[in-house]
Amino acid sequence: MSYLDLTIVEIHQAMLEGKVTPLELVKESLKRAKEDNNNAFEYICEKEALEAVKNLDKTKKNNLLWGIPFALKDNFSTKDIPTTASSNILNDYIPVFSSEVYQRLVDEGAILIGKTTMDELGIGGSGTSGHKGTTYNPWDPTHQRGIGGSSSGSAAVTSAAIVPLAIGSDTGDSARKPASHGGLIGFKPTWGRISRYGLFPFAPSLDTVGYFTRSVEDAALTLDALAGRDDKDATSSFKQKEDYFKNLNTNIKGMKIAVIDEIFNSITNKSIIEAFTKGLKTLESLGAIINHVSIDMSLCKAIYPTYIAISCAEAISNNACLDGIKYGVHHKGNTYEEIVRKARIEGFSSQTKHRFIIGGYALRKENREEVFDKAQRCRRVITDKVNEILKENDVIFLPAAPTAAPLLKHRFKEGFNIFDIIADNYLCIANLGGFPS
Repeated sequence: MSYLDLTIVEIHQAMLEGKVTPLELVKESLKRAKEDNNNAFEYICEKEALEAVKNLDKTKKNNLLWGIPFALKDNFSTKDIPTTASSNILNDYIPVFSSEVYQRLVDEGAILIGKTTMDELGIGGSGTSGHKGTTYNPWDPTHQRGIGGSSSGSAAVTSAAIVPLAIGSDTGDSARKPASHGGLIGFKPTWGRISRYGLFPFAPSLDTVGYFTRSVEDAALTLDALAGRDDKDATSSFKQKEDYFKNLNTNIKGMKIAVIDEIFNSITNKSIIEAFTKGLKTLESLGAIINHVSIDMSLCKAIYPTYIAISCAEAISNNACLDGIKYGVHHKGNTYEEIVRKARIEGFSSQTKHRFIIGGYALRKENREEVFDKAQRCRRVITDKVNEILKENDVIFLPAAPTAAPLLKHRFKEGFNIFDIIADNYLCIANLGGFPS
């Protein structure tokens, strides 16, 4: 057994007891990273990690993240380290500044092992659209199953125990769905709880920093390190952060837990239904109160279209700078339009282009009222309904995904089933309302 197979809390204790050193951890993590065959890394920071561990501040060794190897999704800016967001248009881009999340982890003494693969620019949920191809699920050595996206690489390296912590981003379910498919804790905090300074924008009104751990304790201590106001991000919250790790409590007696029946009933996979029902009974045995609540079916059907309209519109606006002139690989041309066209044709995947087309359509003057503005009104109705449920309940509890990790060959299904759409995409409710999840 390697200490990398343990949780952060357990590794920290082992280091305090002298059973393992940060250097040993980092070397083992780098070894596993180089042996990875799941296409999980964009860039392995071998030189940088060994230098960082050599210069660790020993006065900080009581920090729970001190000496802990971690991985970072490749849409977080890292000074002097390649950052491509898994897009050809950003090949060889090296930032001149670092994201706040990266800096806070480094300040705690954590060691960056590598930048991880993702759906291009964070746009997508399959882990297949990045310029390096599909990221595979470590639990399936035959590579027939994916792990989901867009934070695919970060989920894979945590599942494979290359690192005990990996940072991702979450705009619709990009940390939570891959966590479900990888047997992990995937956490998306309240919008604004963690600074997004240096995170490449996809859809800023929906974007949040997310991350993967192997225990709830580790998720809480990570939030302790990352939460808090950052003046470099005007959207970061002024609200005082709590002591999330110390406040963990296993006593749920009297807690009111809501189950949205329309969403749960859209799931048809028997094993998921059985496991979830068993989970409800366990919660009840511990004293929780289960309340079955209802949302109008028309609202459930509107969740995903609302998300798509808003996210694609924001995505095309935020990525307009990727034109081969201001940012991106430059291609020769006789006119500005020709340069931009070549850069974008060769720089973006078909999936990204598809989303940009939807966004452009939604924002056209003649379509905006019917598409984008209507989606914003739907967003308000959905958020109000969730707030109404949470007035009477402490949490909403539902399966994170309607199936186990799906086979890659079944990624594109023939036909259209609204119940599959609801079950597979309802997690974006949290992004539409800014809720933690």
